[in-house]
Amino acid sequence: MKKKNITVQTAEQAARREQINERLRFAAGAPINDVLWKYHSSFGGLSEVQVEKNRQRYGANRVTRKRRKSLAQRLAGAFINPFTAILLCLAAVSAVTDILMPVMQDMPEEADVLTVVIIMTMVGISGILRFVQESRSGDAAERLLAMITVTCTVDRHDWKRHEIPLEDAVAGDIIRLSAGDMVPADARLIEAKDIFISQSALTGESDLIEKSAEGGPKTGDAVTDYGNIVFMGSNVISGSATAVVVAVGDDTLFGSMASAVAEEAVETSFSKGVNSVSWVLIRFMMVMVPVVFFINGFTKGDWVQAFLFAISVAVGLTPEMLPMIVTTCLAKGAVSMSKKKTIVKNLNSIQNFGAIDILCTDKTGTLTQDQVVLEYHMNVMGEEDARVLRHAYLNSYFQSGYKNLMDLAIIRKTEEEEAENPRLTDLSDAYVKVDEVPFDFTRRRLSTVVSDKNGKTQMVTKGAVEEMLSICAYVEYDGKIEPLSESLKQKVLKTVDRLNADGMRVVALAQKTSPSPVGAFGVKDECDMVLLGYLAFLDPPKESAEEAIKALGDHRVTVKILTGDNEKVARCVCRHVGLPVERILLGGDIDRLDEEKLIKAAEETAVFAKLSPEQKARVVSALRSGGHSVGFMGDGINDAAAMKSSDIGISVDTAVDIAKESADIILLEKDLSVLEEGIIEGRKTYANMIKYIKMTASSNFGNMFSVLAASALLPFLPMMSVQLIFLNLIYDLSCTAIPWDNVDKEYLAVPKKWDASSVGSFMLWLGPTSSIFDWTTYAFMYFVLCPLFVSQGILFNDLPAHFSGAELAGIQAAYIALFQAGWFVESMWSQTLVIHMIRTPKLPFIQSHASAPVTLITFTGIVALTIIPFTPFGAMLGFVPLPAMYFAYLIPCILLYMALATSIKKAYVRHYGELL
Repeated sequence: MKKKNITVQTAEQAARREQINERLRFAAGAPINDVLWKYHSSFGGLSEVQVEKNRQRYGANRVTRKRRKSLAQRLAGAFINPFTAILLCLAAVSAVTDILMPVMQDMPEEADVLTVVIIMTMVGISGILRFVQESRSGDAAERLLAMITVTCTVDRHDWKRHEIPLEDAVAGDIIRLSAGDMVPADARLIEAKDIFISQSALTGESDLIEKSAEGGPKTGDAVTDYGNIVFMGSNVISGSATAVVVAVGDDTLFGSMASAVAEEAVETSFSKGVNSVSWVLIRFMMVMVPVVFFINGFTKGDWVQAFLFAISVAVGLTPEMLPMIVTTCLAKGAVSMSKKKTIVKNLNSIQNFGAIDILCTDKTGTLTQDQVVLEYHMNVMGEEDARVLRHAYLNSYFQSGYKNLMDLAIIRKTEEEEAENPRLTDLSDAYVKVDEVPFDFTRRRLSTVVSDKNGKTQMVTKGAVEEMLSICAYVEYDGKIEPLSESLKQKVLKTVDRLNADGMRVVALAQKTSPSPVGAFGVKDECDMVLLGYLAFLDPPKESAEEAIKALGDHRVTVKILTGDNEKVARCVCRHVGLPVERILLGGDIDRLDEEKLIKAAEETAVFAKLSPEQKARVVSALRSGGHSVGFMGDGINDAAAMKSSDIGISVDTAVDIAKESADIILLEKDLSVLEEGIIEGRKTYANMIKYIKMTASSNFGNMFSVLAASALLPFLPMMSVQLIFLNLIYDLSCTAIPWDNVDKEYLAVPKKWDASSVGSFMLWLGPTSSIFDWTTYAFMYFVLCPLFVSQGILFNDLPAHFSGAELAGIQAAYIALFQAGWFVESMWSQTLVIHMIRTPKLPFIQSHASAPVTLITFTGIVALTIIPFTPFGAMLGFVPLPAMYFAYLIPCILLYMALATSIKKAYVRHYGELL
């Protein structure tokens, strides 16, 4: 049946995919007017009425990525895991042996529901807590992600170039695309200028593809090869375009793929680590339980009781709270980080956040204020010149791509000086844009072609100084145009070097009158240009940057700068923020290094300058290959590749769409100090998770020795199954506060990676410690306390020689009840206090204090279980009140246990270097 359903689903997907392909073939092959007519659109865009009609007809622009689980599915997910499955099986077995069998044997008075009730209570508490935490976590994540807005630019009848949320786009919308944009839907190009698209999200191919409005389908072309169609999920790397939306949401090519594979996220290395520990504990239990069963069966002769005790041991060894503790830690970490202006897109990335030991970042906005100011607009002789500012405005204002901070600074400066210089007034009205050659990372320049009211056409180009000098043959100064001599070139470079050394970013500006005829402009026209001068920008270093870098260093996170700026600017900024620069590696140097040499060079270098996007990604990959956990913080299109290559991508809410989509963590404030707080919170989250895992593992391992010794040596069970199950319930409840525990500052100072092997070594070292005191408690209860207070100094094995009949049975029952009460209380004290011992390598209660919730809940658990033998409920469980002499033994016993555990803990730290 299942196979048939899969076949039907596959056929439906194939039919749907063919419908989508047919729609795209029409859009690519039909005249643009026919495409617009089909969607009731025009070159001016849709009317508001038609927007609603198209949304109803063609659907909303939302992709079914992973369907939100129903309430029933989420409840089932919270309750169904390996641990609760084991408990449910044990509850079923106990129901048969404790309830069903006595009823079937006409002995209903011997039916005992207490064991089943306690096991089901444990399942219920664990599942409900996990359900509540996951629901809170999911709701919090949705609220936080709603704060991140991805927009697209559309033209509609009532307004032009308006930013709207991506999901508000509809079929028929006229959209504007420029460098840094994500394509919001499948669309047919109407106009395009040197637009290069990355379709790797769809095809897996990293090569850029140039698209054009004329590039229709050819025979044999795959849909993704259509030259005039851009697809949702692809990225605009450079250039600009206007297009009409032909498909949205699940009807896009990307949407059909996403909905076909809408399933759970890929398992991370962290979740694999947690699961591996879980299965180690389960396998350990599956070996342990049969051993206990057979030893008790052969030594006691009561196979039914041996079976019930083995079940209780299985319950005691099952870390049923592990899924809940992990979920709670991650959810709490995400909520705490949101309060520190940090949005976690993927909960499992929190551990990676705390684990990074190298942070790679661009300098703009992180080390600097991200408020670029145009300080100078100078001619080639280094003199202030309004003509240079005038042409710079024409270039920045009329370019249709992503306006960076320098473009905005030019526009702002021109508007400020309009009052003083009439020639700068109303430039946007005096000129008309004719064409554009968009920026790309190879040319490192951008050209706009404008025409004035007299019909004069000129190309204005600005870009990196070296690249601009390579295309200039002339220079303009004092109204004259002369050839650009080598000496003048050197003078320009010398002036630029001086400005760079002062921390300024410099771009050159050139113009060319009457380039190619209209419609034929292109990169070929960027030659024989006239150099006008240069623009010097200052992005002052942040006052907080030096302190933030020092704080990251204190937490063993090395900051490395990966920038596209030149080395002089990078060196100056680093000097101002206290980042030592012994060596700078340039993009050209990286290209000459093989992978092995690059790994070594990346390790030794703090600043990388003049990097392309691919070179940034190579540096990040080299650092990871060198054994580091690398975070990359970026906000531009040129950072997306490096973010994907890192262990954790970090961006900001003001970043371009591609950067936000690539990020695992999004900061609401672009500041290294915010990042430091997020790293600390990530380490806290990991610390509290590993605490519980190691506590549970070592406690269970210690219980193995205690139970084996009791099973082999005692003539009765050291604890009844219901008593052991109840003890485990209270202990697990005591652990639920661990996600809110304090973490030592020393632990937060060092990055932590997931290491499953450390759990095994921790079990072997710390586990048997508690067993030593369990064994001493056995000896004290069996040889001292029970004979003294129950049997007139006679040991249990010798009782048949002195008593008989009902008197013997009564004394044996009292002997066992007192023994079991004693071990019950001692077990709770030792198991709970070990939480305080293991949570820190320091002396508990003296050098390191647990949080108030952990302290309150653990000591409440100790008090509650200590009182139980003195209550009617304790009598129901089979206990008798403990004499005062017992506590005279218990207190020094626990103190010695804590002293021994501390000694073992310190020896473990000396041997392995750390506790957690």
